[in-house]
Amino acid sequence: MARRKLIYEGKAKILYEGPEPGTFVQYFKDDATAFNAEKKAVIEGKGVLNNRLSEFFMKGLTNIGIPTHFIKRLNMREQLIRQVEIIPLEVIVRNVAAGSMAKRLGMDEGTPLPRPIVEFSYKDDSLGDPLVPEEYIIAFGWASQQDLDDIVSIALRVNDFMSGVMHGVGIKLIDFKIEIGRVWDNDFQRLVVADEISPDSCRLWDIETGQKLDKDVFRKDLGSLADAYTEVARRLGVLPSNVTHAPTKPTLIN
Repeated sequence: MARRKLIYEGKAKILYEGPEPGTFVQYFKDDATAFNAEKKAVIEGKGVLNNRLSEFFMKGLTNIGIPTHFIKRLNMREQLIRQVEIIPLEVIVRNVAAGSMAKRLGMDEGTPLPRPIVEFSYKDDSLGDPLVPEEYIIAFGWASQQDLDDIVSIALRVNDFMSGVMHGVGIKLIDFKIEIGRVWDNDFQRLVVADEISPDSCRLWDIETGQKLDKDVFRKDLGSLADAYTEVARRLGVLPSNVTHAPTKPTLIN
């Protein structure tokens, strides 16, 4: 389809004006970034993989009654999505201590948590997306107490779904982050899962070996990011079962 007006360009995606009012076209780039974009690279085929994986997860959430902004996949790199009012928070769900949490609390990476923990960070790259307590969120009007209760409920349901799907293919869901958007119907507000769900936004470890299958491969120079993402896609059935590594340009099932 013909591209329309560019609305926003981020580190991993571009939003274009959609074909109908209230829609956007979301384009997945091959750019990989870490440490607030201090480390950058272009990983050929990454956008194709994340487009297909995010489609897989968004459809799965819709099927269990969790609303999302996803409408349909348009091609190998683009999705048609609903225009939403993004709440300026990253919603982080942690099942196992890793990354910033392990560092912050002096915990060994891989320590199971007593229960899933939901954290919020303020979306601002220039500030490093700082963690914020619920009191800040309510005081600054980013979300109401009812919004937060609903967001936590959505996040834990997403966690249940994602954990189950991943466990079924031999992957442990360590943590993930999602964004939540508001959709308005006259004066009625509905919260939906927005942005993307992909190995860019999750920590995924092989259950048996502990091998990392997420963006930590890029952050920590642990090997080929394309190979890691391709392995996740292959296990989930997004890639043909006979694909064992990422070709130069990943070929995915239509």
